Amino acid sequence: MTKTVKNRNLAVTLGAALLLGACSSTGATVATPTSSGPPPRAQPAAPAPTRPAAPPTRAPGDPRIMTLPGLEGVIGATANALVSIFGSPRLDVREGDARKLQYSGEPCVLDIYLYPVSTAPEPVATWVEARRRSDGLDVDRASCVAAMRQR
Repeated sequence: MTKTVKNRNLAVTLGAALLLGACSSTGATVATPTSSGPPPRAQPAAPAPTRPAAPPTRAPGDPRIMTLPGLEGVIGATANALVSIFGSPRLDVREGDARKLQYSGEPCVLDIYLYPVSTAPEPVATWVEARRRSDGLDVDRASCVAAMRQR
């Protein structure tokens, strides 16, 4: 036999062996190492760089307090103070330690949220939302407060 025929027979034999091996596979995959030695160990993630903490602007557990021009006298006010400013609320909703007073007038609907804070003996207004009465779209909070004070 010539060398070419032997190489061809060897190639056919190897090809047939590969095909037979593929047909009788159990579906399990076998990992073939690409280099000698044990697999690399997973390295723990490097800790994130830390920055010094910014000084707290409120005590831990205190709610976020809105600070917008035009809300002076409302933010930080107690429920009694708000009643003296705006009159009786349309809604007075309590949920846990939170409270929402809702005032409704021709120009807008004003929701004032009261939460307990560490600096006051009773819950105070910390957040204000305002929307148009006609379609519920957000309006300027300070303008709504000013309009509701005039009624």
